[in-house]
Amino acid sequence: MSLPPYATKDLVSDRLPLIFNDGIQNRTYCIRDLAASTVFTALYIGAVEGSGRYLGPAHVYRMTDQQAAKASDAERDHYAANVLKKNGQVPGRRWYADNTREPIRDETLRDGLVAVGAVRQRLDLPTTSSLPRYYLTRDFAALFDSALSDGALEAAIKSFEATHLSKGALARVTIMRSGAAASTTAVRVTFPNGDTRNLAPGPSSIISKAVIEVFAPRFLENPAVLWLSESGNKVVMRDDSIATAIGLKIEADKNLPDLILADLRPGPQDPLLVFVEVVATDGAITPRRQEAIYKITDDAGFDRKHVAFLTAYQDRESAGFRKTVAQLAWRAFAWFVSEPEQIVILWEGGQSGSRLSSLLDV
Repeated sequence: MSLPPYATKDLVSDRLPLIFNDGIQNRTYCIRDLAASTVFTALYIGAVEGSGRYLGPAHVYRMTDQQAAKASDAERDHYAANVLKKNGQVPGRRWYADNTREPIRDETLRDGLVAVGAVRQRLDLPTTSSLPRYYLTRDFAALFDSALSDGALEAAIKSFEATHLSKGALARVTIMRSGAAASTTAVRVTFPNGDTRNLAPGPSSIISKAVIEVFAPRFLENPAVLWLSESGNKVVMRDDSIATAIGLKIEADKNLPDLILADLRPGPQDPLLVFVEVVATDGAITPRRQEAIYKITDDAGFDRKHVAFLTAYQDRESAGFRKTVAQLAWRAFAWFVSEPEQIVILWEGGQSGSRLSSLLDV
């Protein structure tokens, strides 16, 4: 992917206060000189959404005026790679001392630009990793195109605000940050019946917790957890009493998903079984997995209309979703921890009411 158009640090400094108006949380972190240096450097090395390039604090504090003036793609690419080498040399005097690493990471990025949705970070790296992890969102990076006229710039800023600075967008960022922060400690889950269990640290456990504590009560009438396993087929929770009562025989099987939920609806209604795959990196509900699970429910005598499939992800921007979205089975659902009130329906052709007006209920 080509580098974004070269933008001077002065241009970045001028535009940040226009983008982040009064009232933005931690606005100072987003508009001060250190923020301008950080955004400039990210643009300089091409650390923009979709590029596969990432920014680390070292890219910022090792930048110099002499280097910043070198605007060719070759010079920018050389700096991005060379500055991280142990003996990498950069001409000129550094902008900041090495001890600026923490303010860049903790204030400018974490509490400033990441918190308002202008910057994102890789979620597939351990928190202890020293590899670069930050990148500008596409919409934010586009605001520093020097070719934008006053009117076009104002319109672009308003579009960015509507997309990234709404209450919903900020809530999404908060959920993502809390999930990343919890990835190194045991994850405690509370089940619908009040029981609790500790899951191993990691992104899969965070998603499983959200499915049980957030998805189930939101989308099921009377939820119960029949089965929960972790990687390595470790069974964390298994409720044979409920499973037996509804006629489902659960046996450890390679075809069983990470989670099995049941909606024990009142009255004579049959229970709804929900088979859930949790995807941090791989393992979605594919057509093959769907058929294997149908074999289990068919043998138990369940009508397929009372069987549902869900693939749960951390976020639509996660590597796991991008990797598996093309594999998802029809007549299934996808759900994202970061957008808990929404759900994606993979509508199967041939079902009744398939006109858009019917689907929209208008």
